[in-house]
Amino acid sequence: MSEVVETVKGVVEPILAEHSFYLYDIEFVKEQKSWYLRIYIDKPGGITIDDCVLVSDEVSEKLDEMDPDPIPQAYYLDVSSPGAERTLRNEKDLNDVLGSYIHVSLYQNLEGQKVFEGDLTEVNSDTLVLDNVAGRKTVIEIPRDQIAKARLAIKF
Repeated sequence: MSEVVETVKGVVEPILAEHSFYLYDIEFVKEQKSWYLRIYIDKPGGITIDDCVLVSDEVSEKLDEMDPDPIPQAYYLDVSSPGAERTLRNEKDLNDVLGSYIHVSLYQNLEGQKVFEGDLTEVNSDTLVLDNVAGRKTVIEIPRDQIAKARLAIKF
């Protein structure tokens, strides 16, 4: 993790704890000619625009007070929710969304498919179990080592 991200994380976490929010991720990236500091936050029930504004104002103020400046170049600060279809990156993320509808992409075909959507009913060290896959009343066990990406999905 970059030094900027580590420094910002130290500033952000106490602010989030004060408001009962949690940190989902931080990015400091250059896109074309501009730098972006993106802070993704969440809370049970979801983040509002007002929550993002509150955190943005407080983080901006704290970063501006720091000497030396932890980010000497110009950058845009963006505080937002990780989104309705956020990536499920680790065990905690998966366990937090048990019972939710998710999208899973695989490295190779399983039962003739590389993509599955369904209700996450079980998470263990070897597999994820999805129920109601693709609208059918079926259950599938997906080996964890075959999963390329898992994310929340919106059920239509």
